[in-house]
Amino acid sequence: MTPAPVVVHPPAPDGGRQITLHREGHDAPLGLARSDHDLIVFLEAAGVIEPENVLDDPQLVEWRGAPPHQWHPT
Repeated sequence: MTPAPVVVHPPAPDGGRQITLHREGHDAPLGLARSDHDLIVFLEAAGVIEPENVLDDPQLVEWRGAPPHQWHPT
């Protein structure tokens, strides 16, 4: 199984999650997202078609260290 190309990393202590995109053999940082909207903006800028429709697709987006759509540590 191929890993998802987009990784949403665990929430930072002060909130937000780093986003990386695996493309052309390496991981490229997209930025620190603090909401679903931020994530959608990053994915759109990276060329993802209809990014709002892929957030819950585990083949495309891997949420690490916290549930999907959770932007602050518990």
